[in-house]
Amino acid sequence: MKELTRAEEQIMQILWKLDRGFVKDIIDDLPVPKPAYNTVSTIIRILEKKGVVSHKAYGNTHEYFALITKDEYKKKYFKSFLMRYFGDSFPDMVSFFAGDRDLSLQELEEIRQRLGEEIEKQKGEGG
Repeated sequence: MKELTRAEEQIMQILWKLDRGFVKDIIDDLPVPKPAYNTVSTIIRILEKKGVVSHKAYGNTHEYFALITKDEYKKKYFKSFLMRYFGDSFPDMVSFFAGDRDLSLQELEEIRQRLGEEIEKQKGEGG
């Protein structure tokens, strides 16, 4: 699956939220200023060519739906992001964001707690 452009991702976010929809439904959910009907229709056709969207035809009208879940896309995109920017090193990424964001002590504690829970879960699974 090819990575999506910002405009394509915006359309996908709406389709994931709506589950299925016509071009008009998608436009209704977009922020102002709303793009032209033809612009949205073109982006959807590109998404179909990329294999992430399909449609059901009702005469000349098409109802669109996602072929991948939001979680599937997040996993794929995140893996690509991690590889490109952090050499596939999750610890390097966490260190970068922890240092760059000036995380509060409370946020750091929450991260530590979540990581501790995941460690215990994996230990319990024998992993």
